[in-house]
Amino acid sequence: MTDASGHHVLFLSWRDTRHPEGGGSEVFLERVAAELVTHGYRATLFCQAHPDGAALETTPTGVRMVRRGGRHTVYLYAALVYLAGALGVGPLARRRLGRPDLIVDVCNGLPFLSRVYARRPVIALVHHVHREQWPVVFGPWMARIGWWIESRLAVRIYRTCRYVTVSESTRGELAELGVDPHRIVIVHNGTPAVVGPPVPRTAHPSLVVLGRLVPHKRVELALRATALLAAELPELELVVAGQGWWDQPLRELAADLGITDRVRFTGFVSEERKHELLCRSWLSLVPSLKEGWGLTIVEAGARGTPSVAFRSAGGVAEAMADGRTGVLVDDEVQFLRVVRALLLDPDRRAEMGAAAGAYARRFTWSVSGAAFAALVAAELPASTPRLADQRVP
Repeated sequence: MTDASGHHVLFLSWRDTRHPEGGGSEVFLERVAAELVTHGYRATLFCQAHPDGAALETTPTGVRMVRRGGRHTVYLYAALVYLAGALGVGPLARRRLGRPDLIVDVCNGLPFLSRVYARRPVIALVHHVHREQWPVVFGPWMARIGWWIESRLAVRIYRTCRYVTVSESTRGELAELGVDPHRIVIVHNGTPAVVGPPVPRTAHPSLVVLGRLVPHKRVELALRATALLAAELPELELVVAGQGWWDQPLRELAADLGITDRVRFTGFVSEERKHELLCRSWLSLVPSLKEGWGLTIVEAGARGTPSVAFRSAGGVAEAMADGRTGVLVDDEVQFLRVVRALLLDPDRRAEMGAAAGAYARRFTWSVSGAAFAALVAAELPASTPRLADQRVP
């Protein structure tokens, strides 16, 4: 166990897992924060306010949650509340954030710029680079501004900071932006624990897409594949599990494709329901444009379900062993062909599913947490020597 001596680590994040748009990056953040608590640290997560979370609470894992601001104002609130606490202005500010010994600044496209105002060590946490996503989500001008902040301004501001990311692909992209690769530590995601007993596969061909419903997840590709395969596989079913602001356009596309009777939109699913869906499905589809890691791939693998994802999406290439636990494709045509081939080949699916389960067991939150705790210890002022660049297997 790391000798933490009660040091306080403050995480600045856009969202948390209970936020309606929370996803895999938030899971990583909260699990790592919980692991730090087991290593003797105090951990606080500051994120935007939302109806599903109290303004101030402590989770069962011992992580203190502070929620203020909205989608964009959370960045301003983080700076104001931090500075008020640091200056001792008002008991509320001190009670909310206290005086952290180290800050983990999560850059989900936009950083909190804590390096500018916080006189504390800062670790920059980047799950993936958003080059491709800016123009998908925003108009051309906002996309240019956002990309300039992420690729130029942030790199300049955090130039002396240690970075942590979740995959070799993101490490390479950060290096291309000018971040010294020797300052980037890779800490892979762990695999969430399986919740519930095994559930048998469906008797009919079945596919599942799990994740937030936003444009860059490209659920449209799964819908189009389902529509094209329906003539050959009339009992084929697609389950779209998740919620997000892109829900209605996806439902409209399903109607336009004439597949509303074979597509189920579940909305938010509990861990138990997620387990059931991943167990029952023949294949997990991950058509996302970009992923720092690909948590849904190892989640599906833990249930013996192989995945199909896009090679260009980045971290998904490390979340699976291509050809053994799933398949990486290069374009939509190949996506369709691979999905069809696997649906028609039960022996290969079973072989891949068994290998996916073994592969998923390689990644544990205890290993990830220990690596993150070592990184934090090395960055604290009293720590000597500094952490050498490392990669968690």
